[in-house]
Amino acid sequence: MLRSCKTALAAIFLMAAPAAAEVELSLYMGLQSVDDSTVSGALPNGTVVNRKFKWDGNPLDNPYYYGARATWWTANNLGFGIEGTHAKAYASAADQAIIGTSRFELSDGHNIITANVLKRWPDAFAGSKFTPYIGAGLGIAVPHVDIQVIGSAGRTFGYEQTGIAARGIAGMKYAINDRWGLFGEYQIIWSDNDITVDPNPAIPAQTPTKLRTELVMHAVNIGISYSF
Repeated sequence: MLRSCKTALAAIFLMAAPAAAEVELSLYMGLQSVDDSTVSGALPNGTVVNRKFKWDGNPLDNPYYYGARATWWTANNLGFGIEGTHAKAYASAADQAIIGTSRFELSDGHNIITANVLKRWPDAFAGSKFTPYIGAGLGIAVPHVDIQVIGSAGRTFGYEQTGIAARGIAGMKYAINDRWGLFGEYQIIWSDNDITVDPNPAIPAQTPTKLRTELVMHAVNIGISYSF
């Protein structure tokens, strides 16, 4: 499924590139939250997990929440681009205590990479420097997984491609001049995560296990853009 998504995204870029009339680069930071979600599966020590977790985004704690987007705008104000968002998700201390972990986080971060299609309306407000836009994207989730099972001599610590992801965007841009702009936007990001948990290296009989969850994140972003 991921292979077919990547093929489709590549086709979008190949079709969009010849018609590109403007390239816009955007950088943003903001406030990000994560909805509660059900986590199911098992830990390598045999603990079965099937409960609703409370997650924190902690967007203003290091490593910070941020993102970047490149968009190729066509003459009809339809945009094609790619976007990367460094979001985060931390399991609550109470949920960790119940399943027997001292760390359970996607904190460097819960990275979302998507290919986007956007639409803007530069003439929506006659004589105004404000331009509304909406967009959607499809791609993959590549979180940095950090899980420490209590009593294990090992630790799950590294990047994993955990599944597909999608985003929705609605925003407003203010043109400072013909090159630079400021924008504010709302984003909702969904990801399907199939997380691998490493076994305790001190117990050869243990094998990797899986924890599965769907995460929904909300963000309010403020950023700056440059067009050429």
